[in-house]
Amino acid sequence: MGCATQLKSQRGISRLGYSIQVGAFSDVKNAERLTVKLQSRGIEAFYFRKDSGVYVVRFGDYRGRVEAKKGAEKLVAEKLIESYFIASPDAVFSKAQKVEPSRKPVDSTPSRKSTASGDMGGIAARTAERFVGIPYRWGGDNVVEGMDCSGFVRAVYNLCGVSIPRTSAEQFRTGESIARDNLKDGDLVFFGSSAEKINHVGIYVGNGRFVHAPRRGDEIKVSALDDNYFSTRFIGAKRYF
Repeated sequence: MGCATQLKSQRGISRLGYSIQVGAFSDVKNAERLTVKLQSRGIEAFYFRKDSGVYVVRFGDYRGRVEAKKGAEKLVAEKLIESYFIASPDAVFSKAQKVEPSRKPVDSTPSRKSTASGDMGGIAARTAERFVGIPYRWGGDNVVEGMDCSGFVRAVYNLCGVSIPRTSAEQFRTGESIARDNLKDGDLVFFGSSAEKINHVGIYVGNGRFVHAPRRGDEIKVSALDDNYFSTRFIGAKRYF
């Protein structure tokens, strides 16, 4: 059951459809190269690390499995990808099934559960923590200011079966406003010089900490809201569940 099952009806927030997943890379650079290659074709792709330690690339938001398969086969014909896996929005966080070794990518649904049953924000937070330590360069060579961090947040929610706006400014304009004292796992925390000038976003993971992409090419990190740099730039928080 994915995070989208508790998704609130809000402008700019929707349930994600079927996605295409490719690769099983031991070297993160290979995953990055494929991601940039797809992005250069206008495909919003991202990569992440599975429990097994390999990296996979995921992209797409298709209404049905058949449509997703057609999209994947088109990319195979264009020699952009080889084997692929169709990720169902209904099985994003279901318990991974044991499978026999195969050269084809397998379902990478995160198996770690939140501390509370039905805590979709907790699932989003645990998913964000899976990215910690991974170097990221979002948006290829055309990344704009603030897109690295918002791209990371968007990828995490994508894995939860939820589609959110692309930029941090757009993300801040939707969702339920949350006071800092009421933050819960999975909430988005925003930073900038003002509400009109948001330039950074992260995912709250509890105990006054949040996971974020600090800057282009840097590793995904965990930082404290009380850190002087972030505390003076904190603008607000939003909740989508």
